[in-house]
Amino acid sequence: MSMHVVATSTAEQQELPVSFGFFNGKGGVGKTSCAANCGGLLAAAGYRVLIGDFDPQGNLCRDLGYDKHDGSELFTALLQGSAPPIVHNVGGRENLDVVPGGSAMFDLAAVMVSRQQRQGGKRLGQLVRAMLLQVAHNYDVIIFDTPPGDLTIMEALMEVVQAVVIPVRADDASLDGLETIAGQFSATRDGDPDRNLPAVNPRLQLAGICLFGVGSRSTKLTAKIRESVNEMIGDAAPIFESRIRTMESTAYDARREGLLVHELEQQTEVAKVARFAALKKGAKPTDQILSRNASGLAEDYAELTREILMRLSTISEEVASA
Repeated sequence: MSMHVVATSTAEQQELPVSFGFFNGKGGVGKTSCAANCGGLLAAAGYRVLIGDFDPQGNLCRDLGYDKHDGSELFTALLQGSAPPIVHNVGGRENLDVVPGGSAMFDLAAVMVSRQQRQGGKRLGQLVRAMLLQVAHNYDVIIFDTPPGDLTIMEALMEVVQAVVIPVRADDASLDGLETIAGQFSATRDGDPDRNLPAVNPRLQLAGICLFGVGSRSTKLTAKIRESVNEMIGDAAPIFESRIRTMESTAYDARREGLLVHELEQQTEVAKVARFAALKKGAKPTDQILSRNASGLAEDYAELTREILMRLSTISEEVASA
């Protein structure tokens, strides 16, 4: 399956690999976990992956197990037009690189407003694109982890990506966040005459909606969420068949150990063997892993990644035939 964007109307867009981000106007809906696990699975499959952590909270480091950054290097690279800071082969994972974010990014919106008021200048989305173009040839796909409340950064990233994936939880606030993103998506792709804003990414597509943190047996609740999402967006985007179920011990172990879920699945099997061996000897098991089986959640992320790939392929075909 090809992962390269077909030729578009500008030279810049032709040089970018496939790019998508996880967006929702509310925090705690799984954006970071989805970005980390989908990126890790793609890298394990042989794709050269770059994940951009543009959330000032910088929590991607917890999922991927690298040292926390303050975001100052990314902040400087954007404003100076230099190449992005990159953590290569993060956590020893071949093909998986990260642009680390951090708290310095909280100041980005104010700085951009000040710069544009004083001297005009480029939009933040243009700065992000220019920065990424310096390293784009090294990657097959770029994934963005986005902040929940910073509209400036969300607008900029929507200007850059080919497609938007929206994780939602089973609560009204999460659906409100979806509504916020839907409005921003429309303004980015079609423009906003009321605010005199032009369309800055007319080829932007909604890749799909991902149900996150849903109980494995919550079939009625899942159906209700699907109904609410369909009422809000209609047929504008598919709701992925895959869902990321609630498995608290697995999620806790993964972040504590700095492992992705499919890696934790392998680790739990090793721990299980060691646990039985200890019991056989009459000794107390020493492993600290709470989860006894991570395979279900690992399968969820694998299926979501597969659906996103299929959707991106369909989007590329649609763009090519337009």
